[in-house]
Amino acid sequence: MKKRPRWLPDVCKGLGIAMLAIVIGLCLPITLPRIFGFQIYDVISGSMEPEIPVGSVLYVKPCELTEIKENEIIAYQDVDAVVAHRVVHNRTGLGEFVTKGDANEVEDRAPVPYKAVVGRVELHLPWFGMAMSLYATTVGKIYLLLTAGCGLMLCMLSNRMVIHRKQVAK
Repeated sequence: MKKRPRWLPDVCKGLGIAMLAIVIGLCLPITLPRIFGFQIYDVISGSMEPEIPVGSVLYVKPCELTEIKENEIIAYQDVDAVVAHRVVHNRTGLGEFVTKGDANEVEDRAPVPYKAVVGRVELHLPWFGMAMSLYATTVGKIYLLLTAGCGLMLCMLSNRMVIHRKQVAK
């Protein structure tokens, strides 16, 4: 019977741990902020470039709307999408915001009523939205599960090789 290299269990375990770490690293930025009350959106238009490029992910948190100041970025529901634009004026008396996308020449046509506001954009991660939208699909979730499963199997294989080596050595 041919002898296995002594380093093989370590390589299997290292690959398995790396695969599990990748899955956890991809899932944490989506799941953990939700626990702390953030809503997460991906950016699909360039109206806030260069500050927030297309493909970014936004972390939005509800807040007291009367406290939002000029130049802060808010997210609001607009017909069939959530839009993130910069506040030009907070008209607290009227309960509305005048907003503008950074890449746009003029202010938005209609003011944003307070009731349409989702919250203040607290953080954005450039380009992470593209990965998020990929693994938010059914196929992406299957790939994540398969990657995690392969990682677990490699760790189990590593342990079996170590046990087998010890049994053969006796």
